[in-house]
Amino acid sequence: MSTVLRRRGFLQASAAALAAPRLAAAAEQRVLKFIPQADLAALDPVFTSAYVTRNHGYLVFDTLYGMDEHYRPQPQMVAGHTVEDDGKSWVFTLRDGLTFHDGTPVLGRDAAASIKRWGKRDTFGQALMAVADEIDAPTDKTIRFRLKKPFPLLANALAKAPSYMPCIMPERLAKTDAATQVTEMVGSGPYRFLASERVQGAHFAYEKFAGYVPRADGVPSFTAGAKQAFFDRVEWHIVPDAATAAAALQVGEVDWWEQPTIDLQPLLRRSRDVVVEITDPTGVIGTLRMNCLQPPFDNPAIRRALLGAINQDDFMMAIVGTDKAMWRNNVGVYCPASPMANDAGIAVLGKHDLAGAKRDLSAAGYAGEPVVLLAPADFPAIGTLAQVTADLLKRVGMNVDYQAMDWGTLTQRRTSTAPTSRGGWSCFNPAAAGLELFDPTTHNQMRGNGKDAWFGWPTSARLEALRDAWFDAPDLAGQQSLCRELQLQNWQDVPFIPLGQFFQPTAYRGSVTGVLKGGFALFYNVRRAA
Repeated sequence: MSTVLRRRGFLQASAAALAAPRLAAAAEQRVLKFIPQADLAALDPVFTSAYVTRNHGYLVFDTLYGMDEHYRPQPQMVAGHTVEDDGKSWVFTLRDGLTFHDGTPVLGRDAAASIKRWGKRDTFGQALMAVADEIDAPTDKTIRFRLKKPFPLLANALAKAPSYMPCIMPERLAKTDAATQVTEMVGSGPYRFLASERVQGAHFAYEKFAGYVPRADGVPSFTAGAKQAFFDRVEWHIVPDAATAAAALQVGEVDWWEQPTIDLQPLLRRSRDVVVEITDPTGVIGTLRMNCLQPPFDNPAIRRALLGAINQDDFMMAIVGTDKAMWRNNVGVYCPASPMANDAGIAVLGKHDLAGAKRDLSAAGYAGEPVVLLAPADFPAIGTLAQVTADLLKRVGMNVDYQAMDWGTLTQRRTSTAPTSRGGWSCFNPAAAGLELFDPTTHNQMRGNGKDAWFGWPTSARLEALRDAWFDAPDLAGQQSLCRELQLQNWQDVPFIPLGQFFQPTAYRGSVTGVLKGGFALFYNVRRAA
């Protein structure tokens, strides 16, 4: 069993399986084996914005609303809602049959506490919390929002799919501070996390939750609709070596590889038994995120000096090669698929003027301070962005301290606000789903709210004022106009630099069906053909 993976110690054939091969084969049909993009370092999808944790979250937890593949909110845990008091009072009613994995019923107070916790962490949630007078549970079946003013996007907030996940957990866990990780995984989703099988860096497992009651209505679409668990188990196998992952997929030892590397995709496409497809039409946007609390990037002029050195083509071709169908340049601060995307001030990028950037850095006062660049050795796309970034920074005269580590360590390290001399950092390269950079509701890299902002912690009163105005805009034209202003302000404050958009395929066995479109790996409604 599992020759390729066993050779490297990832899977072991049991004595029982060897003694009863027919039974083992039948059992294997009920197990989905998956290779995620990275190790699952943190379990709480409110504690971290790491996508691997978000994907884990959608196995274990459920949300009040789901989002369909057209990015519209659809009822999920709720049966419906009413809106009163000129849009300032919303009451949601939970549907019947909702049960947590510990056997307790899902109650209104669980949902209220969960949304409050999420709202302290998430950029869309923070906008909601800013207008909320009270979130409570009048009865066991209802959750009520009392607002200072109308917030028409409330259902959209509860449905959001980009990190952080607005997951519902028991009240006793939801009372945990949002900056502290919840490690006890008790959700009400279609699969139950098997903590006893957790082997960090190697193996994670989930078991079908018999008490889950899917919605009786709604077509499965992204995170919305009926969520059917067709496998008894879902197993995640951490396989850092791409060649090993590709071989395991080709011979059927695993069913699904979330992010095959660009160099191995042609090989997989030639296999009659493997499907390689792009399931996320919004793509991935590479960025450079700088620590605005520590030198040298606490100086906005130094951040601005780098704009003229950027050539998005260099970054994109390093990841996906020369096939222009797989990447885009001239990408601003919003996803190109979004109605908020615009070209305001985009000329500051693409000059690739290294000599000019070097002069601008000197004029801004850069004096050779070390630039600690965090780079994941086990995450190919982000690792490649980091390598190109390191080369660029060196060529404009910066003193680069390139620190390679695993992705789990990086996601912990980026939370540090300490100086670089005490374990802090200067910059890293997120690879953000296009859906996350769609508009100001979910764009966490465009916040300017200081120590409450996403890692990097920029402060910009102007960015925050424009964002607040966007929520109050009367129509699409008003929102688009404000997003042009936001993009222009981004080139002044430079909380981040967009490095281009690329499209990341996923790969799975041809016998696997039901893989949902929309944005990321989801495990409900997936089945194996007979």
